[in-house]
Order: sequence, then structure tokens, then C-alpha cells
Amino acid sequence: MKHDEPALRPGQDNTQVLGLDFHHPVFPLSAVAILGFIIYALVYPDAANTQMVAARTWAIEHFDWLFMIAGNLFVVFCLAMIVLPVGRIRLGGPAARPEFSYPSWFAMLFAAGMGIGLMFWSVAEPVAYYTAWYGTPLNVPAGTPQAMSAAMGATLYHWGLHPWAIYAVVALSLAFFAFNKGLPLTLRSAFHPLLGERTRGWPGHIIDIVAVLATIFGLATSLGLGATQAAGGLAYLFGVPDTLGTQIAIIVVVSAIALFSVWRGLDGGVKLFSNINMVIAAALLLFVIVAGPTLTILAGIGGATRDYLTHILPLSNWIGRDDTTWFHGWTVFYWAWWISWSPFVGMFIARVSYGRTVREFLIAVLLVPTLVTIVWMSAFGGTALHQAASGVGSLAGGIDDVSLAMFQMLAQLPLTAITSTLAIILVLVFFITSSDSGSLVIDSITAGGKLDAPKSQRVFWATLEGVIAGALLYGGGNQALDALQAGAVTTGLPFTLVLLAMCFSLYKGLHDEHRLTLAAAAS
Repeated sequence: MKHDEPALRPGQDNTQVLGLDFHHPVFPLSAVAILGFIIYALVYPDAANTQMVAARTWAIEHFDWLFMIAGNLFVVFCLAMIVLPVGRIRLGGPAARPEFSYPSWFAMLFAAGMGIGLMFWSVAEPVAYYTAWYGTPLNVPAGTPQAMSAAMGATLYHWGLHPWAIYAVVALSLAFFAFNKGLPLTLRSAFHPLLGERTRGWPGHIIDIVAVLATIFGLATSLGLGATQAAGGLAYLFGVPDTLGTQIAIIVVVSAIALFSVWRGLDGGVKLFSNINMVIAAALLLFVIVAGPTLTILAGIGGATRDYLTHILPLSNWIGRDDTTWFHGWTVFYWAWWISWSPFVGMFIARVSYGRTVREFLIAVLLVPTLVTIVWMSAFGGTALHQAASGVGSLAGGIDDVSLAMFQMLAQLPLTAITSTLAIILVLVFFITSSDSGSLVIDSITAGGKLDAPKSQRVFWATLEGVIAGALLYGGGNQALDALQAGAVTTGLPFTLVLLAMCFSLYKGLHDEHRLTLAAAAS
């Protein structure tokens, strides 16, 4: 090995067999672990659900303080990196230039990050908080002006700076160590300053395997639960029977299109569908602003920002809270879910962010999505709250089915059939972008960080996501999916420690890089 060659290189421990090019032992051990869990969940759905839910409950109740402290630290860390001198470092080196335009880059960031969640929770979550569907933020009285303010502030708290800071820590770590240090684009690379040569051994294997499991379980859960939500929307709007067959058909269609996208690759597949996402989402957003209570929405953008800033500190506190039901059921659950989702989203964001400076990267990943979320929530959540408070439509009675909340809100606006159909299409396209971007991420991890692994491997992971979701729905229904989701959320606990260590490792790497840059400039 040359003196200047990194000790950890993309694909250096790979096995080539039958046209495949995969990392040994990450690929086979991940596949075996996934298969074993799925068989267990299908054969013993009750036991799997009970055990996984118990593990999730234990993690949330006993380590709520850790999730909250870590979430706050991630925000402070990212904001500090924006203003510190290391913000001038360019991902890929001084001569690197971005691969994608700003619109395409933003579209891919948002589609992978949380686009699908916003389609449902932007309506359901504010109304749930306002009507005390599962507690209220800070125990404010339900159905009051105070509850409306807290509902919007809490919703933005869950979808604003904190989740994007979690993603940004992982994404920036992976992008810096892969593009500036020549390390593989896998989770283990972020720990090279701390673990050194051990990142090539079992510590690195374990980090990558857990990342694969968290990603595949999270994607399969979202696909399965999303299919049930889309089927519910079709039944509500068009009378299509909400049966297992309908749900399986949705999974098959989404998986088939995702396979096409994965086969075409990042530029011809993921970017294309992400851009389509943003065009449809922008059209739907504009329609709601124009057809809904326009003045209330426009005024609500400033009001929502005020509510967010007013509530961010009280909601970030974990000491002496008396709204434990709401606090654990919403905030701590969200933090665990975002953290368990971070290997997938973070690695994908890293993959598409070559050539950006650290400051540019963090502003785009942290601040821009938060501003977009404020506008989106003000339109959809604000309209829903207006209907609930005015006693208009189904939402006046609160939330009865989360999957229908968006459609119930649109039912009170003109052109319901058209806009609701557009919403269903948007949901499905968001599923497609999540599936294909997730498949690219898992393929990168299991291929030892190689970005040019055989297409058949990407197809394998994209197919496996659909098979897992369909098999669990068929064999165990929502109970099996709940077990899978609980398992994915539980991985958020160990990953919280991983991300905290990642912050230290990233700062060390950026500081050393900045020092070397200054030394080179001086000489």
C-alpha cells in the first residue's frame, strides 16, 4: 500500500461471484439477519409484536433524556459548523464542483428526507394536538387558541431543525470522509479518526450491518404502512375496496416503478422522480393556498414561525415535564425514528452533495427544508386547524383515521376529486423515491462503499423491500408491520450514541483539514 493511500478503500474486502460485487461479511450477514427476522415475524407475529413494542417502549421511557439532549446538541453543532471557519471547506476538495443544480439537489434532499411523512402528518398532527387525540403539547387545554398555537409550534418542532440536524450530522460526516479523505461511502468511514484500522474489522462491520437493518426495516415499514394509507384513500374517494389485495397491488406497482428507477441510476431515475415530486407538491401547495382560507394561510406563515420559535425551548426541555403521554408518544418517538432513519437519509444526502462547501451544505440541509416545512405546514396544517376550529367537515370531530386526514381536509375545498387524486399520486411517487434512493444507499453499504456496483445488486435490495412489506402484510397484517417499525425505532437508541461520536469525529476531521489548508496556503 502506498504511503498516501487510505487504509480503508472502497470495495477492498469485496467478493466477486456470479456477477455480484459485495462486501464480505456485511452483505451475507445483513441478508441472513433480515431473513431471520422476517421469518420470525411471520411465524410468531404476536410474540414479535409484543417483544419489539416492549423494546421500543423501554428505550423511549428510560432514555428520553438521552434522545432529547442529543437532539438539541445536533442542532447546536450544525449551527456552529455554519459560522465556524471550517464552513469554507469544500466537499471533494478545492477544485470540486457540484454534480446537480440547486433545484434538483433540493428536490432529492426533500424527497428522501421526509416528503412522504409531510403528506399525512401535515394535516393529522396539528389537528391531533389541537383536539387532544393523544395528549396535548405541554398539557395546554384542548380546543383553545393556546392549543392552536401549541399545535402548530409542536408540529414544526418535530419536522423542523431537529430532524434535519440529525440527517445533516450523518450526511456531512459521510460526505467529508468519502470525498475529502478517499474513504468508502459507508457508515464505518465516519469513525476512522476514532477507530483507525479497526474500522476495517468487526467494529466497522457491526456499524454497517446495523445501518443496513435500520434502513431496510424502515423502508419496508413505510412501504407497507403507506400501502394501507393509499388503499384507504382510494376507498374513501373512489369506493375501491380496501382489501389486502388492493394493498399488495399498490406495493407491486410502487416496487415495479422503483425497480425501473433504480435500474436507471441516480441521474436518470432518482433525480427524475424527485423533480416530478417537487412539481406535483408545488402545484398542490399552491392550490391549497389559493382555494383554502388564503389570508389565514398567508398570515399563518408568520404566525407559525412565531409559534415555532416560542415553543422550541419549552419543547426541547425534558426535565419536570408533566405531559409524559404526549412527550413520549410524540417527541421522543420522533427523535428515535429520525435517528434510526438517519443512516439512509444521511448517506443519500452525502451521495448527492459532492462539490458543496460545508457552509452551503448545512444551510441547504438544515435551514432551507425548515423554511419549506413552515410554508407547507402553514398551508395544510393551517387549513386543517381552521376547519377543525370552525366546525367544518370531518376534522371538526378530531382525527379518526390518520390515513384519511389529508383527504378529509381536501374534501372541503373545490375540485376535490382532482386534488385528492393528485395527493394519492404524490404519495405513491414519494414512496418510489424513498424506495429507489434507499436501495442505492443499502447497495453502497453492502458493496463496501463502491458507487458502481452491479445494477443487479440494486435490483435485489429494491425487490427485497417490496417482498418484505408484502409478505408481512399478507402473513401478519399491520401487527407484523408494527413489530418491524418498533424494531427500527429501537435501533435509534444505539444509533444516538453513534451519532454523538460522529459529531466528535467529524469536528476532528474538519479541524485537521482546515489546519492543513491554512498551512498549505501559508507555504
